[in-house]
Amino acid sequence: MRIVPIAVIIAALAFGQAAMARDIVSSDIYPSSYPMVRATAYMGDLIRERSGGRLVLSNLGAGDQESENYTLGQLRNGTLDMARISLNTLNSAVPASVVLTLPYLFRSTEHERKVLDGQIGEEILASLESAGVIGLCFYDSGPKSTYGVKPIRKPADLRGMKYRVQASSNWSRMVRALGAQAVAMPQSRVATAMRAGVVDLADGTWSSFVALEHHRVAKHFSLTEHARPPSVLLFSRLIWETLSSEDRVIIRTSARDSVDFYRRLREEHEASARRVAEAAGVLTVSDIDYEGFASALVPLHATAVSDTRLRAMIERIKAEGAP
Repeated sequence: MRIVPIAVIIAALAFGQAAMARDIVSSDIYPSSYPMVRATAYMGDLIRERSGGRLVLSNLGAGDQESENYTLGQLRNGTLDMARISLNTLNSAVPASVVLTLPYLFRSTEHERKVLDGQIGEEILASLESAGVIGLCFYDSGPKSTYGVKPIRKPADLRGMKYRVQASSNWSRMVRALGAQAVAMPQSRVATAMRAGVVDLADGTWSSFVALEHHRVAKHFSLTEHARPPSVLLFSRLIWETLSSEDRVIIRTSARDSVDFYRRLREEHEASARRVAEAAGVLTVSDIDYEGFASALVPLHATAVSDTRLRAMIERIKAEGAP
């Protein structure tokens, strides 16, 4: 009788387990060093551990073609399993998503996180299913500010300027209300467009500003801090429906547990990105007329959201942040 070495048996079992593993492919427009991408990778570690190696998360680097609108389409048709995208991308498809992207709605990071982690956050995540995706969790991105070829200190400075916006974002109507021209394009094309004079301004956080290398062409970063649209981690509903209830629980809980990991990274990464930008010659503009911007933009909340239930949600959000 031939005795099979124990090492061979272990290797065979490992091979069998690997052969049965389900690969979950995730996408992001940002590099692997970006806090949200690192948080998704951390989620992958949790998924592998909690599934005993049955579920394996692979991060797919996105190319120039793959704007977040393109990525959303891949999720909806089931050619991609999971992705992290800005909530703005869903504004056209899911009216409730507009609420969290409204300008000057949140008073602070603490206010935003309280809303995202609470009942309102759960309601908005659930509403995303109508767009063919499963909302797993939010990553609060921090305040977005305006950057470009000239400093922006007050609303009047935007008149006649060409401002890059996402194609599906509610921000475009806000930009037009301030007298600027909204130019829709993927983030990956902003640097080239700014060099060519196709756009004058764009917006983002310090982290996105540097990660996308926009700091190499935009030399003014104006701290307008006009909105705090979170990113959202999504799963394809078509693929989700093929998973067992056990695997769904593993993926959901792992996503939620990645949020604290992400938040520990974000502030440090923002500060580091600001230092990189300023070392490259970017001028930080801090003397902003916040009251002027808020006075011009907050009244537009009512035009951006017409549904009475969503207007009530705005009031609930304001109440969450009340002292």
